Amino acid sequence: MADPIGIRPRPIATARRLAAETFGTFWLVVGGCGAAVLAAGASVPGSIGLLGVSLAFGLTVFTMAFAVGFISGGHFNPAVSVGLAVAGRFPARDLPLYIVAQLIGATLGAAVIALIAAGQPGFDLVGSGFAANGYGAHSPGNYSVTSAFVIEALLTAGFLLVIIGATDARSPAPFAPLAIGLALTLIHLISIPVTNTSVNPARSTGPALFVGGWALSQLWLFWLAPLAGAVVAGLAGRWLFAHQSRDQSPGPIGDMPIERMVERDRAGL
Repeated sequence: MADPIGIRPRPIATARRLAAETFGTFWLVVGGCGAAVLAAGASVPGSIGLLGVSLAFGLTVFTMAFAVGFISGGHFNPAVSVGLAVAGRFPARDLPLYIVAQLIGATLGAAVIALIAAGQPGFDLVGSGFAANGYGAHSPGNYSVTSAFVIEALLTAGFLLVIIGATDARSPAPFAPLAIGLALTLIHLISIPVTNTSVNPARSTGPALFVGGWALSQLWLFWLAPLAGAVVAGLAGRWLFAHQSRDQSPGPIGDMPIERMVERDRAGL
């Protein structure tokens, strides 16, 4: 039975797993939100636009899945952690620490972007929107709260199903990070005009803390909708990807409950 990305998982110290999640989420925010703030504005020469920002988000997950995915599982997203726990791919007891690590990484990433952007004369952090997610008047396309909720929940559910399927033991393991990164790129191509794309409560929280005001007041949706979508996908994944023998395949990109890792090592798998 092949392990995701070809590396047999081993029990890894909690501190190292949390550090990997913090760094991976930091990289996601710096790479994705940084591209939106620093390289996609109308006043930016050679602006990368919607396609460039979408690709930037996909590349952050793709690169970090290879770099640290075998340490922590490469979640970088509270919705992913929750969805995988519901699907039986991740120990629920680790959720609080993972989510805290992801929030720390996202906040640090937003802080670095704010520091860099402040070096441009006349930069207005709040006025720019700072890649924060929003609906209504704060949606890029003025989409309603209902539209925002539906697209965030739906695309998060789709993202989780891609992750669960791509990291299944029966799937071509080396391509899992590519499939996941491209899925996130596709998601951004679809939903940037609607909400600026969240599908990740940590990614939404980092910029919102710096924008304040409307961004914080609308942040509830970018927690509730992705988590709802993740739970639905986790439940669906339990049935869709169930194995003939035993209940589930190994965890995402090398991650699984410690007990399962030890059990597999003892069995010589």
